[in-house]
Amino acid sequence: MELPKSGELSKSEESYVETIHSLIREHGYARVADIANTLEVKPPSVTNMLQRLDEQKFVDYTRYRGVVLTDKGQLLAETLERRHKALKQFLIMIGVSEKNAEKDACEIEHQINPETAEKLAKFVEFVRTAPQPPPFLTNFRQFDRTGKRPKHCRASKKK
Repeated sequence: MELPKSGELSKSEESYVETIHSLIREHGYARVADIANTLEVKPPSVTNMLQRLDEQKFVDYTRYRGVVLTDKGQLLAETLERRHKALKQFLIMIGVSEKNAEKDACEIEHQINPETAEKLAKFVEFVRTAPQPPPFLTNFRQFDRTGKRPKHCRASKKK
């Protein structure tokens, strides 16, 4: 099953799919009222979006019965979740506070090219599973704290 291309869905559409996924995982179901409450929108707005997502085959929506993700919607939600997690981990890795990393990851995940997201996820996994912090990351953290490069990291001056 193929994911939508970057920019094919709006940020709002992607946010609805993510919210539905999260509610189903947390409560076992997703209702219009729950989605509206989570996204801080009015129920009629949710109904309109669910109808649109149903037409695009991301959800199965039946009025007064709730909503479930289709296989296509589930794949999109899982992809967005992986992107979000990798972005957040990367931002925390470079010293961004968890609160800001969470907020920024929410914004960036809807804009980033899928190829870039995949490479970033691989980079984060590589660094995260290294037997010890990579020297460049340790050196960057020192630079971030002090504004100075460690002596062994100074760029050589060429004449």
